[in-house]
Amino acid sequence: MPFIGELSALLTAFFWSVSPFFFTNVILKVGSINLNIYRLALAEALLFLTIILFNIDYSISTQQIVLLSLSGVIGLVIGDSFLFASYKRMGPRLTVLIMSFNPAVAAILAFFILGELLSFVNIIGMLTTMLGIAIVVQERDTGNSKLFKVTRKGVFFAGMAAIGQGFGLIPAKIAFELGEINSFLATFVRIAAAIACFIPYFLLKKSSIATLKSSIKDRKIVGMTLLGSIIGPYLGVTFSFIAIMHTKIGIASTLMATMPIMMLPLSYLVYKKKHL
Repeated sequence: MPFIGELSALLTAFFWSVSPFFFTNVILKVGSINLNIYRLALAEALLFLTIILFNIDYSISTQQIVLLSLSGVIGLVIGDSFLFASYKRMGPRLTVLIMSFNPAVAAILAFFILGELLSFVNIIGMLTTMLGIAIVVQERDTGNSKLFKVTRKGVFFAGMAAIGQGFGLIPAKIAFELGEINSFLATFVRIAAAIACFIPYFLLKKSSIATLKSSIKDRKIVGMTLLGSIIGPYLGVTFSFIAIMHTKIGIASTLMATMPIMMLPLSYLVYKKKHL
């Protein structure tokens, strides 16, 4: 299918533009790291069921497991933890403004590590898209108060999230180049590694266990976390893998970064024109 990589990247952007609206309110109640653990655990359970029910081939080499695990630690543990911390301080709208330089990070890393070359047209397209994203997200509605504001910590966390997510795609791309892997299986391995990193933190911190017990009793938190997990790490991460399998990382990252544009109508509906 032509342009499957580009279409998958746009679908990824759509999924990732929807999930923050489910997660932002939950973060304020359970914390960024706890939410990251919850959503990954739910997504992993869904991926396990998908692999079993659809009898997906789970042939994978040890080297591919290592690379995908590294991708999970960098992207989902480091990158997403910083991302959620930024959501908590600045909200999804301002966070994705800082994240708009993620494609440049990914393209530069792909050039030096993978030797991926972008044509002049590709580079102009990336720069134009990134500029458009920055302009769109910076639009203000002065007639309404903002729910979040720019902070130094928020900017730092968003910047670290962009670096983590951009760098996290590199080992995954290398794993796919070593041999064919089903994207659901690749996502399962990536998330499993991330969960393994979080387990010691979760078990050692008593407040996390207490938060989990209280969260389970709140149907709204459970529902929003479940929906966000299906849309974000389950569908979003899976389609991001399909994207980098079929197109260059720089192009895929640029298309994935269009999520701020997709967030505009969602922001209007959810926050009643209160731009975040």
